[in-house]
Amino acid sequence: MERSITGYHQDEAGDWVAELACGHNQHVRHAPPFQLRTWVLDPAGRAGRRGMPLECPLCDRAELPAGLRRVRTSAVWDEETMPAGLRRAHRVTAGTWGRISVQAGRLRFVAATTPAIDVELTAGSTQAIPPETPHEVEPLGAVRFSIEFFAVDRVGRTRTEEAEPGVPVGEGGDPACWAAVLCPECDAVLDTRQHRPGCPAGGGIP
Repeated sequence: MERSITGYHQDEAGDWVAELACGHNQHVRHAPPFQLRTWVLDPAGRAGRRGMPLECPLCDRAELPAGLRRVRTSAVWDEETMPAGLRRAHRVTAGTWGRISVQAGRLRFVAATTPAIDVELTAGSTQAIPPETPHEVEPLGAVRFSIEFFAVDRVGRTRTEEAEPGVPVGEGGDPACWAAVLCPECDAVLDTRQHRPGCPAGGGIP
């Protein structure tokens, strides 16, 4: 899974680390003959690679990055009250991670990672959801679950020529998983528009 470079910092040994949009970090060493990255040795080279994609195996394994900021938690849903949009492929927005928590029952989670994730979640288990990754859930009988949402922040990063121009350090966007605000009847995104015409949940006539 490819993620764009948003900035850089140096580790304790002085090696350069790329900061990715997903919240993960990845070393970008120039260590010939095995790793040839002469661009990382000068500020112009690093700046020229900002916005370029890097493979992120941690996203493919759906591993939550460190330093995320918890934003909100959905209602507790069951197999009857869960939004219909959760049952088909949808995505968490850029810069946001989700984490499913199952309180009771069983829930199938499928995500279009590489390789694909297809797991059965049981009571007490959790599952991270990477940003911008198509995924869906399927109740396996009676179930109760909720979803937490986390913003990718770079709090505490010192502003240098490596920081993205015009983006205040440590400020996150407005995270949202559209499925969390979908009307279960008409699938309208209630944060941005009204119920669809005829939706019984919106007072219309089906």
